[in-house]
Amino acid sequence: MDTIVYKNLGLIHYKKAWDYQLSLFNELLANKNNNKINSHHHLLFCCHSHVFTIGRNGNDNNLLINKDLLQQKQIDLYHIDRGGDITYHGPGQQVVYPIFDLDQFGINTKEFVFRLEEAVINTLAYFSIEATRLEGAAGIWLDATDKSKSRKICAVGIRSSKRVTMHGIALNINTNLNYFSYMNPCGFTDRGVTSMQKELGHDVDIELVQAVLKKQLTAQFSMVTST
Repeated sequence: MDTIVYKNLGLIHYKKAWDYQLSLFNELLANKNNNKINSHHHLLFCCHSHVFTIGRNGNDNNLLINKDLLQQKQIDLYHIDRGGDITYHGPGQQVVYPIFDLDQFGINTKEFVFRLEEAVINTLAYFSIEATRLEGAAGIWLDATDKSKSRKICAVGIRSSKRVTMHGIALNINTNLNYFSYMNPCGFTDRGVTSMQKELGHDVDIELVQAVLKKQLTAQFSMVTST
């Protein structure tokens, strides 16, 4: 039976996590190229120190501070190989990297992203936060249909090669939202960003969010999960 191997990496530097997930991604891809069945998939949970990442279709002009200020504020910057534009990762945010061979799940990339989003929507609903998708924009949003109120609570950006995936989602839990003012999040200049903490008015138990999100992701992809 196919198995999702779960690992919580804790607080980890972005580049170290990127290298690690890339090694797992390359392993699954090599198996496919050699006509081997991937029976194990990987679900990585982690949190990063302050970092901006710009996707392969991103615009550097959406970063609103210069390199000197980045260094002064101890914020890293990486141009990476996922889709999407610029986003921020930092303490108080839950990042999830699914390294999956989608052929073993019988789904395409569009369905994969839909299921990731559904797991986040269901997780937020557990905490009485009503969230949804916004047509034409990746991620999970609150008040999505009202442009004056809409705000993103979770970013989504993936890479897929031969239906093997990497990168994933970033859910704002107790995130310091001030860092989003240093950029145009995902290229948007007319929509806001929020966190579970801001919406609920108090700090949120990150370990509880992790447990709920892990359960929801496992349900969406319907496989045995091992730790």
